[in-house]
Amino acid sequence: MNKIIFSVMVATLSLSMLSAKEPPPETDMKPIFNEKDLTGWDGDPKFWSVKDGVIRGETTKENPAKGNTFLVWKDGETKDFELRLSYRCSTANNSGIQYRSKPVGDTAPAKWQMKGYQHELRNSDGLPNVPGFIYDEKGSRGRICLAGEKAIWKKGEPKKTVLETIVDQEAFKKIMKVDNWNDVVIIAKGNSIQHYLNGTLILDFTDEHANAFFDGTLAIQLHAGEAMWTEVKNIRIKSLK
Repeated sequence: MNKIIFSVMVATLSLSMLSAKEPPPETDMKPIFNEKDLTGWDGDPKFWSVKDGVIRGETTKENPAKGNTFLVWKDGETKDFELRLSYRCSTANNSGIQYRSKPVGDTAPAKWQMKGYQHELRNSDGLPNVPGFIYDEKGSRGRICLAGEKAIWKKGEPKKTVLETIVDQEAFKKIMKVDNWNDVVIIAKGNSIQHYLNGTLILDFTDEHANAFFDGTLAIQLHAGEAMWTEVKNIRIKSLK
């Protein structure tokens, strides 16, 4: 084979492999937070507000959350979708991005409690307790897929099968920005889910379980327990049809 052609083929393959670790270019995204108030969102006003152009959720010793509570997006669904946002949170406790989820009830406080997939949000870079893993909020499967894993939960199987480690501890420490803003991308199509953190693929999961979620709404979590705060901004989404 001609050396020049071979070199081009290798370079093309290398670029393709690199691109697979990055989210697709951002196109046609719809902003769903106006940076002024919580129009289009619903949450317990004791905990949620807009400050300096960002959504802020906060619990204190004087104002604790008696259970996990969520700020729910009212104006759309998360079926096949791409979501992008930036977040930061305190070191104490944890937060999350709930998607393909349903409210537990129709009235307060149940309407601010969710069940479904959760993208964990944390201010930590030590695996496995880091942002990006999938948690089964109010479900039975717990941590469905961990950050750093390419995995599949096959139909009828009691647990997932890890196919590959795509991010190890050393790499994750370089990706995560502790005490700073971090960029999240979630892409879900059918039973395939990918999570990206700061431009790098950190989770690739296929869910064939009988309790997989395929539709539902979006919400931001404040976790019960130790006092904490979380902030999100630049929230935008698009449907993938």
